[in-house]
Formats: sequence, structure tokens, C-alpha cells
Amino acid sequence: MRTVFVLFDSLNRRAIGAYGGSALRTPNFDRFAAKAVVFDNNYVGSLPCMPARRDIHTGRLNYMHRTWGPLEPFDDSFARILSRNGVYTHLISDHLHYFEDGGWGYANAFDSWDFIRGQEYDAVKALVQPPIARYREMFDGRHYPMGDLEDATAITRGTTAKMAWKKSRGAINQVFLEEEQDFPTAKCFASAFEFLDLNSEADNWFLQLECFDPHEPFVAPERFRDAYASGYKGKILNWPMYEQSTGSEEEIAEIRGNYAALVAMCDEYFGKLLDYFDTNGLWDDTCLVLTTDHGFLLSEHDWWGKNRMPYYEEISHIPLMIWHPRHSAQAGQRRASLTQTPDLMPTFLDFHECAAPPSVTGVSLVPLLGGDTPVRDSLTFGMFAGPVGVTDGKYSYFRYPVENDPKQLSLYTLMPMHLAEQFSVEELKSAKLVEGFDFMKGAPVLKVPLSVERTQVGMDGQTLGAFSTALFDLDEDPGQSRPIRNDTVEDMFTAAIFKDFARHDAPQELYSYFGLGRPESGSRSNEQFVARME
Repeated sequence: MRTVFVLFDSLNRRAIGAYGGSALRTPNFDRFAAKAVVFDNNYVGSLPCMPARRDIHTGRLNYMHRTWGPLEPFDDSFARILSRNGVYTHLISDHLHYFEDGGWGYANAFDSWDFIRGQEYDAVKALVQPPIARYREMFDGRHYPMGDLEDATAITRGTTAKMAWKKSRGAINQVFLEEEQDFPTAKCFASAFEFLDLNSEADNWFLQLECFDPHEPFVAPERFRDAYASGYKGKILNWPMYEQSTGSEEEIAEIRGNYAALVAMCDEYFGKLLDYFDTNGLWDDTCLVLTTDHGFLLSEHDWWGKNRMPYYEEISHIPLMIWHPRHSAQAGQRRASLTQTPDLMPTFLDFHECAAPPSVTGVSLVPLLGGDTPVRDSLTFGMFAGPVGVTDGKYSYFRYPVENDPKQLSLYTLMPMHLAEQFSVEELKSAKLVEGFDFMKGAPVLKVPLSVERTQVGMDGQTLGAFSTALFDLDEDPGQSRPIRNDTVEDMFTAAIFKDFARHDAPQELYSYFGLGRPESGSRSNEQFVARME
């Protein structure tokens, strides 16, 4: 068996025609939906980017034990398992976070990898003194705040200066984009076609083709932008901050148009892959999977981005389509069963007839390709120190912390790294070596108190907006604008959170943080509580 796994970043489900989207044209995503099995109730697990990828690799939710971070030494990666079982694994990606401190180990889990430069703040050209004054004339300061970057010491002066530096690197990338083939997505697909050509006669391989697009900044070639032109004449607006929406209707339309143009580019290049499958007969012996890590708010709910608000449907409800040669008779069928990101890992192992290790809590979706048999009644998802989301497909529930003190939380890790830097010496001075959790194979781990100052927005417990615990009826209120009260449903979802915490051997302090009480003896001793809640 051979597998091509296509992973886009921030691909909104509602942008795809096959999922009911009408504002954009996505002929190739729709074309694949007519051939694949389409999962209508697929959700995220851990958020955002790198936590989602740890879920993909390990087949379990990881947001309960640490924030953004590398693969841990005790993690069971699907890529390593496949490789040990004779399946060659290759990663093609322009996802810059793999090559920061907090992304270590993911690419290395594959037998080989190809990294494409130039996304977000991974500058494609090294400019010691970029023309900041010129960039200020081109880029809107609300999306590209560049502060006092003319001062060579600005980068050393805190979070605001670091953000300005990152935005200037993004400006560099855009200025040096000249031809369509220079765009990272085009380069990713070119690399994929080279891999497929070179290995056309080989069997037993797994290719992960991962594109950072349509993640912000929303930068697409001119021909795609022309198709979604808003008429806006101001400075460049394509990299919204994670904040409340305050722009004019014209500005909102421009940002959405730039996102639409980038989705259109992703759709067209994915279509080139479908053409390759057609021309080379790959449908007969190659699985093809399409999904994303999470969505993105484009001023819905009056917010931009993710992380700082409830994980509304636009963020948490994500596309998933799977083609398997042995299930060609199910082409175009839909599945209503609840699925989520950790299910990908055991599914990939199942494709290649490899057993899933005991640490896996996700379920293989291969049986669902043959028929729509439910695999769970509800599922939970979340972000470290943020709210926990629960859905059963009809209702969605966001439980916020009841104790407004994220410093009571700790990170459990043997890889002490944040997104783009190692843990500080001060953080490590407060660390303790403690007994590990049930999936850590007997290894002790560092218990490090959460440093809200060094943690990403949304994962610090202090940048969660003015939101509180809420329940929504998705049938009556798909836009999640009118919270309701239903004690029976809330109790059921509270029990679901408790059970998922127990199933993942969550730390004791997490139960108190969310007002769940404490298990009597270890986080898995929950039978009496669950019985009471049910």
C-alpha cells in the first residue's frame, strides 16, 4: 500500500463547496469529495498548529500535559512505527514551525524530508537592514506593526519588538515573490511530483505533503487575487492579529478576499495532484487523505484568528476526506460519525497493516470507510490552559476555567522548549523531576510551573477574552450566537470531559482548574463521579 497525506493549515471547512460553502469556488476539493469518503463531523483535538501535529503523530490528545512543544522521547510517532515496519516515510513541508525549538522531532521522525523556505516570518532572503521605511509605505501597520526596527537593538526589547521583527520578515518574503513558481505552495507540490516520479515503481511508502497555506499571511499570486478582488485601495492587509474585529466593511472584505485567493490557489494545486493520480493510475493502489489542523475566524463572532476565543465551529469543525482503493464502491459517500485529529494516526497504521500501540486513544477510521458506524458519542478538544470544547454533533459546549489562576498549572515534559525558544533558566530552576503519566513508558518527567509571560497567547490562561462557559444548540443556532441553558446536556458534557481527562491520565491540578473535583486515587479513578454525572 502507498499513502499520500495532504495536510493544509487553517483550511476552513466552510470555504469548501463540498461542505456547503458558496462564497469560494473549490472545484478540485469538490472533485475529490465526489470520489472519496467525506467525513461531515470531523473535529480538531489539540490546538493550535504544533499541538495538532503531536496529536497526528501520537494518536492521542496532548493539550492536557503541556503547551506547544516537540515530540517527546516517549511519544509513539506513526512515522517511526511505519518506518520500523518497512514503510518508507517522506515529509514535504513549508511549515516553518518544524524548524524552531518547539517543533523538534516531527520532521526527524520521517525517513527523509524536504523543507521549503519562505512562509510567514521564515525569511527567504537574509536582509541585515531591510528597508523598513519602504515597508511601512506598503503594509498596513495594523497587520504589520514594525515599531522602531531601525534601531538595531529593538529585537532584544520584549514581545512587541519580536512581533515587529517577525512582521518585517513576512514583508521581506512578499517583496521577493516574483513568479508563481516561487510561492511555497507551488514548490511543495513540485517536490511532491518529483517524489512520485522517482518512486513510481516502489511500494510501501507514505508521503506527507504539508502546505502552510492558507495560513496567514494570506499571500497568493495575482491571478488568484484578481478573482476575489474587493476593490480596496489601501495598504496591504493580509495578516490579521488575533484580536477583535474593528475594521471597516471594505477592509474586512479585503482580508477575506485575500484568504479566498489563497484557498483558491490551494484548491488548484491540489487539483494538479488529482490529475497526477488520474494520469498515473494511482487510484488503484494509493490512499489519499485530505484534511487540515484547524480553521480560522475571518471576523465571524467579531474576531480574527484563533486561540483567544471559544473554538467556534469555524475553528474546530474541520474537513476530512479519505480515498482508499479497497473502498472505491463508497466513492462520494458521507459519514456522520464523530471523528477527530488523533484518529489519523491509527488510520495511517491501519492502511499499512501496522498495529497501534497501547498509548493511542484515537480510533482507526478504516472501518468507517465501509459504513457509517458511530465510534463515539461525543468528543473533547482544547488548548492548554484554555477552555475545553465538547460536541456530540448537535450541541457544542465550552467549559472555561473556574479558578482564574493559570499559575497553578504545570507543564510536564522532557523537551523543555517553547514555540521558538528553550525554557529559561528561571523556569528550569523551578522544575521538579516527578513520576510520569501512563503513556510515558515509566520515564520520569520535568514538572515546570506554567510561566504565563513566556507562553503563547491563548495558552497562558490570561488572554482568553471576556468569555465564559457556554452551551450552544448547533441545529437551532449553527452560528453559535445564542448560548442556552440545559442542565442535562451540560452535566453529560461535564462527565465527558472528566472521562477524557481520565482516559489521557491528565494531571490532578487540571480537574480543579475546571471545577471538576478530584478523583479519589489517581486521575483514572472516576467511576463514582461519572456515575453521578450520568
